[in-house]
Amino acid sequence: MNPTHQAPALLTASNPFARGYDHLHIERLLLITYENTCPPCFRPVHDSQAHLPDDELQLFPCLFNDDFALISEGQSIPEELDERCPSTGLVRHVIYAVMGEMLNERHHVGDLYSLEEAQAMVHRLRFETGHYSRAWEISTAHLTEEALRYLERRADNFDSRPTGLLFEPFALTDCNGVGCKLIGTPWTDDNLVKIEDCPYSSLRQEQLDAGTPEALVNVLYLAALAGVRLLIFDPDANVLDGLTIFDE
Repeated sequence: MNPTHQAPALLTASNPFARGYDHLHIERLLLITYENTCPPCFRPVHDSQAHLPDDELQLFPCLFNDDFALISEGQSIPEELDERCPSTGLVRHVIYAVMGEMLNERHHVGDLYSLEEAQAMVHRLRFETGHYSRAWEISTAHLTEEALRYLERRADNFDSRPTGLLFEPFALTDCNGVGCKLIGTPWTDDNLVKIEDCPYSSLRQEQLDAGTPEALVNVLYLAALAGVRLLIFDPDANVLDGLTIFDE
């Protein structure tokens, strides 16, 4: 078999299994209007006024700079902070911005008008059911013949014991497919050091030394890095864009 296109590098920022956002969090921002010719801007309230409820922020005049805003009506502002805020404006709305990361890049997911709505969005995006795991079905074309036969032998050997390689194959006889349960995902250095006391490079070498074909090791790594827990290879499944394809 020969690869039809280059496999993603193991430490690449482009992972075809990556879905959803990491490190979701909520930021309270003030939507401020100021000079008539200028578009609205968004600023966080300064830490010294972070205790103020929304109704003591919205529709109040403020001072602001490039980094933060301060309500100027009914609030005591220290002189050193006053001097750091050259602009004045009016807080039109209090916005709860949902932020996240994808492939190590910061993304603005959306804006809500209450903390409760923002928390509900984060909950939905995180899919926190207590039993959540990501399952994928991809074509066996993403495996070399050697890798596919290796998985099939392992899956058909009912007497085989767990290998300790953080993946366990299983057979799917009705569809001529084979699956892998990935253990301890994501396979980041930080997570693996916690559960295995070793970085990913050590796990990878251990998998290769145990006879796992490199093509399979590479696919499992990308899947595990994205938090996949069940990975199924099926000859009738679709190929995954961006992942190496092998042909006869």
